[in-house]
Amino acid sequence: MARIYNFSAGPSMLPEPVLREAQADLLDYQGSGQSVMEMSHRSKWFDAIIQDTEATMRRVLNVPDNYKIGFFQGGATQQFAMVPLNFMTTGQADYLVTGNFSKKAAEEGAKFGQADIVASSKDKNFTYIPDVATLPYHKEASYIHICQNNTIFGTKFADIPQVAGVPLVADMSSMIFSEPTDVSKYGCIYFGVQKNVAPAGMAVAIIREDLLGKSAKGIPAEKIPTMMNYTTLLGSDSMYNTPPCWCIYMTGLVMNYLEKEVGGLAEMQKINAAKAKVLYDYLDSQDFYNNPVEHKYRSMMNVTFTSPNADLDKAFCADAAKAGFLNLKGHRLVGGMRASIYNAMPPKGIDDLVAFMENFRQANQ
Repeated sequence: MARIYNFSAGPSMLPEPVLREAQADLLDYQGSGQSVMEMSHRSKWFDAIIQDTEATMRRVLNVPDNYKIGFFQGGATQQFAMVPLNFMTTGQADYLVTGNFSKKAAEEGAKFGQADIVASSKDKNFTYIPDVATLPYHKEASYIHICQNNTIFGTKFADIPQVAGVPLVADMSSMIFSEPTDVSKYGCIYFGVQKNVAPAGMAVAIIREDLLGKSAKGIPAEKIPTMMNYTTLLGSDSMYNTPPCWCIYMTGLVMNYLEKEVGGLAEMQKINAAKAKVLYDYLDSQDFYNNPVEHKYRSMMNVTFTSPNADLDKAFCADAAKAGFLNLKGHRLVGGMRASIYNAMPPKGIDDLVAFMENFRQANQ
């Protein structure tokens, strides 16, 4: 059966070599006589899987030794609450609201203390990122929180906040592993895995060790619910309870693919930049489709666009699906179309999409 081009914002495409390797291992993982989906998380086989997954992730992302990596259930949305519960030690934190998920993160933060929105791009429907160098950060802030790539609105930070003594916390769900990242600039990076890493069902947090063992002001560390406590879970190497075993296994396969087949994140960035350029160059070359995002802040992973009216948008998505281009409908907050072109989307998928877009334009101009 021919595989379609899946432009979903998540769950998204996975690299075909990874899927084939998982398929080969499905019934009998490396002579164990069982699938990873059914083996004990305390077995020697899974112990090797989780250790290898973390070690490979550290190499691929160049994670410094003073950072812990944890594998969590609950997705990135649970991290919205875990971050302030564990890190809002002063009772105050700064949030940059540049889209739907950063807005939700700020709302969760406000449940544990003062979540100061120091900047928002809502005034232009989140089509740009505020200048991070000129914002009124608070010296009392426990951390600064950003969503570095905004899946729904198709924007990405061109620069990131760097304030002495105030850790940066970043939700990188829709851009992690798409390019090199200097982890040392962050106190905490977290991400749901369902976009660029693995099947849905897990989040990963990478946390600088000096931030651990604390809690939100007014909440003693020992009162943090066990499954919301970074210190407890990381202290158990993500094995306090049964972890999301299959997601961890698949994450390991993707890390191996990035390291050995792609050649690392610098190479992945070149591939992704070339793909995005093809699509953005086409959008800029005509006046039938429109991308509303300011050029400097265009996402490399999520490309939003509209046709002249909502009826044509609907027709475009319907015709695209028939042609094998699925999940191009834009989010309800934006409308139009959105092409999520994560790591696993092959360059040919972009070339074929642009050809389809041009044919549709000519037929409906």
